[in-house]
Amino acid sequence: MAIQLDIVTPERKIFSDEVDVVVVPGIEGEMGVLPQHAPLVTTLAPGELRYTKGNKDEELAIGQGFVEVTATKVSVLTDMAMSDDEIDETAVQEALERAEKSLSEKLDDEDYAATQAAIYKMMAQLNLKKKRKG
Repeated sequence: MAIQLDIVTPERKIFSDEVDVVVVPGIEGEMGVLPQHAPLVTTLAPGELRYTKGNKDEELAIGQGFVEVTATKVSVLTDMAMSDDEIDETAVQEALERAEKSLSEKLDDEDYAATQAAIYKMMAQLNLKKKRKG
């Protein structure tokens, strides 16, 4: 038995296929989803989304967003979803350093929160890249 997984960003549909299991980074921790899961909607935290199809495991770095789960479908709406191949580690590391430096400046609450959110997404990308290397 399989479950439909759809991953969508504002730019495009990233993935749409039936898979065996999905693991998403929820706001309160990782959550595994199998077919016939109880319906729910929850907030995503930046991190690593994993899914298995057959004997093949895939991973994506994802940003903030929402996930809706039904008995037959997982819909992920996120502001970022990137595979290991799409991540430029050097560019992300440089952007992370700039963002961390800007946190030490006097930012208003909105800019501070936006910078922190960007840092979390960059950390998700770097963690996936390092995991693939190691």
